[in-house]
Amino acid sequence: MDLRQPVVVVLGHVDSGKTSLLDKIRGTAVQAREVGGITQHIGASFFPVETIKEITGPLYTKLATAETPIPGLLVIDTPGHEIFANLRLRGGSAADIAIVVVDVNKGFEPQTIESLDILKKRKVPFVVALNKVDMVAGWRKFSRFISEEVKKQDAGIQTSLDEKIYNVVGTLSRLGYPSEAFWRVKDFTREVAIVPVSARSGVGIPELLAVLVGMAQQYLVKRLERHSAGPARGIVLEVKEETGLGPSANVILLDGTLRQGDSIVVGKRDGAISTKIKALLLPKPLDEMRDPRDKFKPVSEVVAAAGLKITSPDLEGVLAGSPLYVFDRGGGDQELDRLKSLIESEVKNAIVNTDTHGIVLKCDTIGSLEAITDLLRKANVPVRLADIGNITRRDVVEAAAVKENDRYLGVVLGFSVRVLEDAEKESQDRNVKIFNEQIIYNLVRTYTDWVTYQREHEESILFNELPPLCKFQFMKGFVFRHNDPAVFGAEIQVGKLRQKVQVIDEDGKKVGTIHQIQESGKAIEEATTGMQVAVSIKGPTIGRQINEGDIFYTDFNGREAKQLLERFSHRLNEQEKAILGVLVSMKRKKDPTFGYL
Repeated sequence: MDLRQPVVVVLGHVDSGKTSLLDKIRGTAVQAREVGGITQHIGASFFPVETIKEITGPLYTKLATAETPIPGLLVIDTPGHEIFANLRLRGGSAADIAIVVVDVNKGFEPQTIESLDILKKRKVPFVVALNKVDMVAGWRKFSRFISEEVKKQDAGIQTSLDEKIYNVVGTLSRLGYPSEAFWRVKDFTREVAIVPVSARSGVGIPELLAVLVGMAQQYLVKRLERHSAGPARGIVLEVKEETGLGPSANVILLDGTLRQGDSIVVGKRDGAISTKIKALLLPKPLDEMRDPRDKFKPVSEVVAAAGLKITSPDLEGVLAGSPLYVFDRGGGDQELDRLKSLIESEVKNAIVNTDTHGIVLKCDTIGSLEAITDLLRKANVPVRLADIGNITRRDVVEAAAVKENDRYLGVVLGFSVRVLEDAEKESQDRNVKIFNEQIIYNLVRTYTDWVTYQREHEESILFNELPPLCKFQFMKGFVFRHNDPAVFGAEIQVGKLRQKVQVIDEDGKKVGTIHQIQESGKAIEEATTGMQVAVSIKGPTIGRQINEGDIFYTDFNGREAKQLLERFSHRLNEQEKAILGVLVSMKRKKDPTFGYL
């Protein structure tokens, strides 16, 4: 019987040490180069069975026994919140087994529990790697085998570790999983094995690999049987232009054999396409596919499961997270149409476009789009638009429309994308907030924290977003510039004057917009009662529309006046209330409903 290597997914809470653990096994430094030290996209490494035997030593024959050995492990490193996002398959998970990494001193955290929820839904068996065991107070290093090292610790340290293990056992029990330290597990099919490890010292890694291989060979044999029948299939992790290669894609091959010259079907934003593989490139064993130390090796065929790079002239625009299917030309147009339809339906399911109120979300991959959309929905945050690509002016306009009715949902969230220049300008003009992060965990948390803060300080924030009430006079003898913009001296008689507010005269005619305020030659954000400042106004010309000695007021629309009258009257002093009364009376001469509706 010929077995393929199992696909092992590594997951857990941010900062639990997932990538560091793999770095220790590989002898790489991928984690140090991640944004914020946090994994953002799925990567893959192949651990050959020879390497596993070398690391595990005598444990290999003890725990990893089977008539037909596996050829190694294909290990997938996932961001904490993007777990399985790009590893989804119709009807289940692409992963065969999982390592859940838990910080020994912190125990289970929110993302760890989310990870277990998904593992349970997908029926994926897992092992717990209880990381940072060397951070237990008083811990001393003796061996690379945790089973030996524990016995050599002081009695108090052994007790402390046992307490931390049983904290995890208790949490797993509440979540419906019987578990135990691996050396006390009697039946690996009934109990989750907990393996204390250290990504820094390497202790416990031999036992962790031995337990993984043992479980795979004893309990996953049927799942790992190679099937030559049926087309190869996989998942696109990332697409980019590379010098000397042209458009290339990092791919996880999950089933079958992929050959140079094969026709494949993959998804783009506007539909699925078929293209021919120009070259197949494999990273060397133990190299991380996202960040290889050595160059990829050209090969003529690759057998699942594997992480590899493919090149083709038509890959530009292919979506990260798109399924990949090999197209057998013998199936004709009907088979090609079936595969295209299959992929297009998966892409459309990820993209959200509704008429309802909700936030606008833009991401770089299908996986991150699905993961963040799911997280937002769990937090009861509706999504109006979820799409792939950079943040554009149209996205800001969409959010501004929502902001008219709900200021907390009238925002744009972006993950690992650029904010285009016209979008940046539009967001400033419309006062639409953009949250753009390189770390998924930070994106969702920053937005929800902002909403919490805004709600707690809603009255102050809403009041400060209204144009300030102000009456000011054009000081005689202080004309600095006649137009484009008009610049003159002004005395603030009542209230506050800020930049970007609209100004009217005593007859209610629009004068222009405050461009800048200066005091003693320095620009200031706000001028208050009694101050004498230089103001610049876009629109009027001194001597025509405005003159020395004129009185001006800040302008309001009916909705803003209604809020000041009904909700924020207690925040106005007597002089400001009088000014508001003058303005409302002035406006009601032209519109009797002003300030009521």
